Parts: sequence; C-alpha cells; structure tokens
Amino acid sequence: MKKEKKMKKNNYEEIEKKLKITFSNKETLRNALIHRSYINENRREEKNNERLEFLGDAVLELIISEYIYTKYPERPEGELTAIRSAVVRTESLAEESRALDIGQYLLMSKGEEESGGKDKEFLLANMYEAVLGAIYIDKGYEACKKFVERTLLKKVDDIVSQELFVDPKTKTQEIVQAKYKVTPTYETIKEQGPDHDKHFTVVLKIGDKRFSQGYGSSKQRAEEDAAKNALNIFEKKKKKKP
Repeated sequence: MKKEKKMKKNNYEEIEKKLKITFSNKETLRNALIHRSYINENRREEKNNERLEFLGDAVLELIISEYIYTKYPERPEGELTAIRSAVVRTESLAEESRALDIGQYLLMSKGEEESGGKDKEFLLANMYEAVLGAIYIDKGYEACKKFVERTLLKKVDDIVSQELFVDPKTKTQEIVQAKYKVTPTYETIKEQGPDHDKHFTVVLKIGDKRFSQGYGSSKQRAEEDAAKNALNIFEKKKKKKP
C-alpha cells in the first residue's frame, strides 16, 4: 500500500497534464515537488525544491518585468515595480498552484502535511516557482513564458485597471488623512497558533476609534487586510451618497 501511495504522489503523467508540459527528465520535475521536511523522513533523498525555487523566482521576475515593460510603455519605473510585486505576491502564486491543483503532489513530512502543509500559501507559492525553475532547466525560457502566460499573466490587466498594485495601507492613509486629518494606526488584538503557523488579528484605528479589522499569517498581512477592509468601507459609503 505504501508503494502505491508513493507512486500516486509521483504520477508524472497527471502532473504534466495539469501543467500542459511533458518533461524530458522526470527527476527534474520530481525535485520541484520535494519540500525540505520530506528529506528528514526519507534519508535517501538528497535534494529539495529550494534551489529550483531560487531559479524559478529569477525567471519569473524577468518574464513579468519584460511583459509589463512592453505593455505599459508610459508607466514609470516605480509603478512597474509595484505592479510586478502585486502579480508575484505569495497569495497570487499560491492561487495559481491551487488552480492547477498541484499542491496534492507536494512531498513533505507527515507533521507538515498534518498541519495543512499542502494548502499553505507560502508552500504553494514556493512550489509554483520551483516548478517554473524545473521547466526552465528542462525546456528553456520560451516554455517558461508560455506557462506563465497561461497562468499568472491573466491577472495583470485587472491589477492595473483596478490599481491593485497600490499598497492598501498607503491608499488608506491618504484617505484618512484627507478626511480626518489624522494618521491611521494599527493594533494587534489577537495572536494565535504555534510559531510555524501563526494567525494575527489587527484593528485599524482612526484616532481612538476602531474602524476596521484584518486577519493574516503575519502582522504585516493582517494590517494590509485591515487596510483593504477600510477601503471597502469607504467605497460603500461613497456609493451611498446621492
């Protein structure tokens, strides 16, 4: 039974069908699927996906940079950088791994898997980059471009048209300062979970008043979520005005 389970996890045909890529060297693909924790319980394994992740990150940055540089010739360097950051953020890459349904193939330790590792955003994001690195090694740059075009690049237009590349905390601060003549502050009101799986609850305050609340796996993400929720409140109030 154990052998069958392992074979299922490494069913290359299933993975390649989802990726729409056939690898010449299956071992390169397999390396992209190995989380470092898996090696602790499988001493025969010598490689994890971190080196491929490093490579994939660089390839992804070049593909996105080339695309937005060409598509938005009037945008200044600062905006291009912000757009690229919004496209390749952890949540965005994890979303693509979920859409491809490849998280189930990520090999990890039992403990990591039991803690929900196959759906953790940062692991799924890292996996996307590792797979891209594997594609680069096996098929080259053009194959990587086609893969990113099929997955990630569809988000760019929405990010630009809706100005999702603008930092929500900066945007919220501008609105609050204009409306209330004060700078918003953030307060962490709850911290839950073990060190490897923390969850934070943060409130955005205008003066002494709690205005919105946010959640995240770090204080920074929770603050960004609170800022996004504040922007939604301002938008709803704006729509209610005659």
